[in-house]
Amino acid sequence: MTTKTSYFNVSERKLFLGIIDVFILISSLYLASLFINFTYIKFTSNAILNWLFLLVFYFLIFGQIFQLYGLNVSNNKYLTVRAAVLTVFATTIFYIFTPYFSPELPPNRLQIVYFFLLSFIPILLWRFIYMSLIFSPKYFKSIVFVGNSERIKKLLTQVHNDSFHDVFAYLSDKEIKGIKGYVDITKTTITPIIANNAITDVIVSKKDLSEEVINRLNKELVVLFEQGVNIISYETFYENVNARIPKEYLNHNFYRHINFSKNNTNNFYLFGLRLVDILISLIGGLGFLCIIPFIVIGNLIANRGPLFYTQVRVGENGKVFKIFKLRSMIKNAEKGGAVWAQKNDVRITAFGKFLRRTRLDEMPQFFNILKGDMSLIGPRPERPEFVKDLEAKIPFYAIRHVIRPGLTGWAQVNYPYANTIEEQETKLRYDLYYIKERSAFLDFKIFIMTFTTVLYFKGQ
Repeated sequence: MTTKTSYFNVSERKLFLGIIDVFILISSLYLASLFINFTYIKFTSNAILNWLFLLVFYFLIFGQIFQLYGLNVSNNKYLTVRAAVLTVFATTIFYIFTPYFSPELPPNRLQIVYFFLLSFIPILLWRFIYMSLIFSPKYFKSIVFVGNSERIKKLLTQVHNDSFHDVFAYLSDKEIKGIKGYVDITKTTITPIIANNAITDVIVSKKDLSEEVINRLNKELVVLFEQGVNIISYETFYENVNARIPKEYLNHNFYRHINFSKNNTNNFYLFGLRLVDILISLIGGLGFLCIIPFIVIGNLIANRGPLFYTQVRVGENGKVFKIFKLRSMIKNAEKGGAVWAQKNDVRITAFGKFLRRTRLDEMPQFFNILKGDMSLIGPRPERPEFVKDLEAKIPFYAIRHVIRPGLTGWAQVNYPYANTIEEQETKLRYDLYYIKERSAFLDFKIFIMTFTTVLYFKGQ
């Protein structure tokens, strides 16, 4: 059987990019200190390890915030240049203004310009090399789909058009328009395809296949599994690709697929989460107090009326509480009853659009976090009127209330708008994915992605 040994999965690619970025960053500065007049970072100093650690920390954090490690960005020259400029610029600014932990500012301020260019240019050149030589189909995951055409069509089309998978073939009942590699599942077996080609994964959906095909398929899959072929269910692959649970999980057998993360009952994790909630809320609250004068001025000019308002929301275990927000809509926006906010909603004022896009309208909720009504990370709390309707129309919607609602969440950073029942169901599947996979690492990822959402004005 032909094996494919050169494939890099998503996490390996990101790790690879990070390691090479750091190596090039440090090497560039070191070589500059040897061969040109670059004296800002003295590699002979006893504090060099501390300086480099801080530099790498800033670079990787801002790289995540500005999506330098987003794989779609890494394959686009314009997006890569933008991400690299923003990452290196933010790193430079924070680095030079971190007293004690970073080198003293040099008398010659041109050294700061050298520092920026020595960080930016080599990184950018390396990323262009990565796009040209490494980011190629040779290193994509080569997969085979097996299943009913109507069942696999949407996901197959999605992965066929992304930059991380090479769909070698799909065994189905009929050909799917625009997708090459069709093989009639009633006439062909999987084994020869796997044996003669470098296939990394076989994605299987048995739903809506005939009993004869399923029986033949089962026998083949057992043999292939014994040979070390990676066989993945359609649902598991869907979850891995989309970072949300598939719709099929929302049925009477939900408990087979949706389990609470162990961290939901881990006292150490919950204590750490609460501690972080309090610390960040205090910092965020102080920051809010610093900018409130400017918000008051903006409100007087383009948002005339009350600055704050409250709404009743549904929290943990269905308990209701009052949420605090900056008003972004016209006065009496809901005199006819509660209505979901929509994209380009005419009720939103000119200043309100700015507040929403920058998420400043949510900042008073730091007080809700301090009170314990909310957490920094979690499903966004909805209004009781909407919850009642959604629970009646979407199976298991109430599951999202098993944990404390959040100021930001997995659904918010992946799917910001939800104006219909179908879109609310999609957001629910993101929330349930978070509940299922909840961890400190995922919380940190959401925290970083929230910065990206705000900086690129992806808010509602």
